[in-house]
Amino acid sequence: MTDTTVAAAVPAGPLDGVTVLELGTLIAGPHAARLLGDMGADVIKIEPPGKPDPIRTWGQAEVDGHRFYWTVHGRNKKAITLDLRADRGREIFLRLADHADVIVENFRPGTLERLGIGPDVLSERNPGLIVVRVSGYGQTGPDATRAGYASVAEAASGLRHLNGYPGQLPPRLALSLGDTLAGMFAAQGALAALYRRSVTGKGQVVDTSLIESCVAVQESAIADYDAGGVVRGPSGTRLDGIAPSNLYPTSEGTHVIIAANQDSVFARLCEAMGRPELATDERFADHAARGRNQDELDELIGEWSAQYSPDKLTEVLSAAGVVVGPVNTVAEVVADPHLQARGMIAEHYDERAQRTVLGPGVVPQFSETPGGIRNAGPPEPGCDNETVYGEVLGMTADEVAELRESGVI
Repeated sequence: MTDTTVAAAVPAGPLDGVTVLELGTLIAGPHAARLLGDMGADVIKIEPPGKPDPIRTWGQAEVDGHRFYWTVHGRNKKAITLDLRADRGREIFLRLADHADVIVENFRPGTLERLGIGPDVLSERNPGLIVVRVSGYGQTGPDATRAGYASVAEAASGLRHLNGYPGQLPPRLALSLGDTLAGMFAAQGALAALYRRSVTGKGQVVDTSLIESCVAVQESAIADYDAGGVVRGPSGTRLDGIAPSNLYPTSEGTHVIIAANQDSVFARLCEAMGRPELATDERFADHAARGRNQDELDELIGEWSAQYSPDKLTEVLSAAGVVVGPVNTVAEVVADPHLQARGMIAEHYDERAQRTVLGPGVVPQFSETPGGIRNAGPPEPGCDNETVYGEVLGMTADEVAELRESGVI
């Protein structure tokens, strides 16, 4: 096999020069590594020989035998193969880790230690190494060794209980949100650890879990329960006590979001509706009053909004300084001129499918070191073996070929 990952020429990112080894499958760990790659890090994904990451075959669209989840979580990476169960494979991994700045792994806790390549071993050889660990429940605690998936973490964390409508089974968002959140917190931890290393010269372990990531985004839910015994629950299309902020009907049978819960914005909404007196009506005069009379207020706004098309309603409210927006499908997102102008609908070339594909752009945007999408994911496991083992470890082509023949890579 020859190297086939082709990198597009893009500006340097803020993590240019940082080397990341990814020992991850599916979403959480690979998402963290992808975020680092989007910011310019040189990410080397390690897959066992003959056992590619299942995410390579995920995606709802299938075109000529190809699916496209990989173009998101595989992007901006190189791919090598290495058998960590083999003594020689572990020895090679340790040599690679000697040259790395960050390792991202999402094995079950204890796996690296059982293989003899845990953080203690790694940091003794490379004191500046940062080991980012992503798991269902964290590296310590009574549930640490339990297997964890996003669906379970979202439910056990209380996050799923907040979704849907009262009295109904809590539905799942049609995404692996728990994985994505954990990946984001893991990448954030890697960045903080890189900064700290620049001060002390020492690396550290970054311990991220799916369940804690889901707990962390629940705003004041824990504080409200502790202080007042309030158990927050699902509230449908709105947040209880935050009004007006809901879906409102249009003349075309669709809905828009109107968010005017601040006093000044609500006053502007009342002016746009031709009902300025509502802003001083005792039922709606302040935030608390609007929250108490949420149903009545939503009905008044809905009767008014239903007279207008979505475009006209957006035009009227935007001109009045009221926050308003559509409920878009992915087709409408792709066609959104603002997102296109911002580079959020990014086109790159998928070598596997031999075609260009669209995907999300790089977030956040950097003024001096923007980075970008260098590739849509290495097309095959191990397609960068010769490059990585040659450039990083100084191996010859014959040595790499021997490793392949022996099943180590």
